[in-house]
Amino acid sequence: MKNDDRRGSSIDRRNLLQAGLAAAFAAPLGAWGAQAFVPQAPVSGIDFSEFPLCRTASDAPALTGAPRKLKLSWNAGAVCLAPVPVAIEHGFFQKQNLDVELINYSGSTDQLLEAIATGKSDAGLGMALRWLKPLEQGFDVKIAAGTHGGCMRVLTRADSGVNKLADLKGKIVAVGDLAGPDKNFFSIQLAKLGIDPTKDVDWRAYPGNLLDVAVQKGEVQAFLSSDPLGYLWLKDSQYKEVASNLDGEYRDKSCCILGLRGSLVRDEPQVARALTQALLDAAMFTAQNPSVTAKSFQPYAPKTATLADIEGMVRYHTHHHHPTGEVLKRELKAYADDLKSVQVFKQSTDTAKFAERIYVDVFSV
Repeated sequence: MKNDDRRGSSIDRRNLLQAGLAAAFAAPLGAWGAQAFVPQAPVSGIDFSEFPLCRTASDAPALTGAPRKLKLSWNAGAVCLAPVPVAIEHGFFQKQNLDVELINYSGSTDQLLEAIATGKSDAGLGMALRWLKPLEQGFDVKIAAGTHGGCMRVLTRADSGVNKLADLKGKIVAVGDLAGPDKNFFSIQLAKLGIDPTKDVDWRAYPGNLLDVAVQKGEVQAFLSSDPLGYLWLKDSQYKEVASNLDGEYRDKSCCILGLRGSLVRDEPQVARALTQALLDAAMFTAQNPSVTAKSFQPYAPKTATLADIEGMVRYHTHHHHPTGEVLKRELKAYADDLKSVQVFKQSTDTAKFAERIYVDVFSV
């Protein structure tokens, strides 16, 4: 397994927190279940003068009046979204005068984007390579920020003979979803190596929690997985990592994104900016305080994951990288170009115009 040093972050991990954590959150309640979060006062010991820390930080004053209520959709089991409970537990939403209700969503991406576009939710977090194709259809959702990199891995048995991505040529590879972002991502990488991901690799769909069983039975030679399962499987010495989306040029690109309701951006730009700022500040706090973040996320992690495991995942994911503005637009265009290369996007799609249409710079308003 590759170690956490690959993140390459030079961030100074200041210890901003001296006090204990607030009470653990209630467990997720299902696809559209609102979770029983009671916003806490910010934990003592956080010096909010340290925030905003990101380059795009707005100098605009905080919202006034009663806290603005918002609904934010997320996948509560995705450890890469650990900044979300951090934002609740450590007061980053509260600092922006926001009262955020978390919606644990596990339906299809089209349904999620429709829910955001129609106001059932005000914002959502998801993977760029899962969202971009549906956004090509014209949902009224604007991408305000990338949130981090490092969600996807290619795994195989230690003795499989598969040592690099190019070795997947002629192999059978198990995936949880034939249209999933991990399959799209590694198909793109194979194409860049001159390997036809459609003709030269046999992709087979399996339930996500049985991917390792498929390789154990010899039905496949490798499988794709996301954290936390991928990280936990790698604790077993019979598995090894062949590739991840922190390899090469993608080391400094975000894989997950924040989408906002289009009407929120147009009608309440200060609210859109405040929500984005709170999540970016929470992401930076996460990068600087992985052990604190691990404790915040622990209620959502698999029971087999220790605090050390969660912290390892938090360190592995690039929470210090959360592009906005022109940098975000360039990343979205690059992903759209990548998706054209594997025939997910139509060849006629103008990717520059597409990126311009779907992104918003909330800090320029």
